[in-house]
Amino acid sequence: MTHSSYDVVEVVAMQLIGSDASVVPVSAELSFRNSDPYTVRAVFTGPHTMSTWLIGRELLSMGMHATADAPAGSGDVQVWRDEDPDYALVSLSGVEGSALLAAPSEPLVRFLAGTEALVPLGSESDRMEAEITALIAALLTA
Repeated sequence: MTHSSYDVVEVVAMQLIGSDASVVPVSAELSFRNSDPYTVRAVFTGPHTMSTWLIGRELLSMGMHATADAPAGSGDVQVWRDEDPDYALVSLSGVEGSALLAAPSEPLVRFLAGTEALVPLGSESDRMEAEITALIAALLTA
């Protein structure tokens, strides 16, 4: 379900790891828009369900350098590299429960490189200046 309005899209084969160590294949479509440079949209699709999460791009990037002892993120989303650096883990917690997903690191790194080629980390606010100015103008005239 690729959306043409996104500037970078990567489909990643992941595994949902159950509390009983069972494994369920999950597909994750990661999408990035140049016009929303802080956010990665992640659509997780399993055998019987689909769930959409908005994840901070910086958090995902930091997770590629984090460990289980010090994961990136302190809230509903945490990301870190597995003991085997060829894999990354993503922990999601929400009102419906929590999930632990394992993914090969390479497609995540490739996706992040694609986003950084468009909008380098740290330069996001430069891309948002026009939108912020328009929002302020709209608020002042409301």
